[in-house]
Amino acid sequence: MFKKIALTISALVAALILGTSSYLALTVPGGLSGFWLMVSTIAGLNASEIEANESTLTTADGFQLELIATDLGYVRFAVVTDNNDLIVSRPDTGQIQLLQDKDGDGMLETRRQLLSGLEQPQGLILDGSWLYFSENGSVSKVAFDSTTATLTGEVKPVLKGLPYGIIHTAKAIGISPDRKLHVNVGSPCNVCEPDDPQYAAMLRSELDGTNLEIFATGLRNSVGFDWTPWSQELYATVNARDLLGDNYPPDELNLVVEGGFYGWPYYHSDNIPDPEFGNSRPELAAIAIPPVYKFRPHNAPLGIHFVAEHSSLPEAFKRTALVALHGSWNRSTLDGYKVVSLHWDEQGQIQSRDFVTGFLADDGIVGRPVGITQDQQGRFYITDDLAGRIYRVQYRGQ
Repeated sequence: MFKKIALTISALVAALILGTSSYLALTVPGGLSGFWLMVSTIAGLNASEIEANESTLTTADGFQLELIATDLGYVRFAVVTDNNDLIVSRPDTGQIQLLQDKDGDGMLETRRQLLSGLEQPQGLILDGSWLYFSENGSVSKVAFDSTTATLTGEVKPVLKGLPYGIIHTAKAIGISPDRKLHVNVGSPCNVCEPDDPQYAAMLRSELDGTNLEIFATGLRNSVGFDWTPWSQELYATVNARDLLGDNYPPDELNLVVEGGFYGWPYYHSDNIPDPEFGNSRPELAAIAIPPVYKFRPHNAPLGIHFVAEHSSLPEAFKRTALVALHGSWNRSTLDGYKVVSLHWDEQGQIQSRDFVTGFLADDGIVGRPVGITQDQQGRFYITDDLAGRIYRVQYRGQ
């Protein structure tokens, strides 16, 4: 069954890559986000089957998982307010929503629209009294009061005119320890040489959008990035190119440095030349920076969150990042569909362990994890854009 599913998805996404995406974006409800949701649904289960398989999710030893929000459609990323409300992005509806637990039962049953009419909102940051959010071609901010859970001003543009293609329109955003705004711009294609140098790059600016510059290049699509609490280094997940078979190339975790070049579209993995573009820029092989960690091919690592130290968490999670593996489409056998923890030792070596598994069940796909965030109590929140759900994970002890 999985092979048939994977081939169906491959045909749809190949059509997208090969040029029919404009038609699909216009004819599928919800535009391009609706198309991707349709692809996920084809590979997954219907609502009743998803409900029946909730018990398939398992966590790392000592952690407990709770379902705290449902029926959220194509929910992508989330941030936690000071009051432990959640703000989430909904590119399928063009909204940013506030979720609250008003009756204290642990479920985020109260939902309120904060912003609407947006162009596929994705990335979110809460920085003091400012809520930053990204759309396909822009980053904006708006004043937000965590106490009253309300917006207190007008939306202010920060960056406008950012490029975006048919695919990889999502803009991940983050604020560095030295107070600079960072923005990912994905490639407009599976593999090509874009005319605009801002494609497949990490951009950096001041928090008000001034002094915009290209920080790093050759990053095909870094949907997630974060800084280590112990060294303030920037790490980014990267979805490598497709259509080269089941087992190549691996998806990547990159240590992103200023001025760094990370290979795409000319080199992949440990600087192995691309079969289409590898001979066109041989001089770049000497400077291309290989990944510091390789995920399994086509696992689609998206959100990454470095764990903030908290007294409730075990010692083993002090130098750790959680990564959401959204799951494969370009494989004859599906793979990924889980959350892993990456553990750094004192020498900088990285070991991967399963953190939440079971999104890929025996009878189909139960969910596709996307974003990960953490509250002040040390609890983690995981968004699932297939089932339209949010899970909370907390440590309960051995």
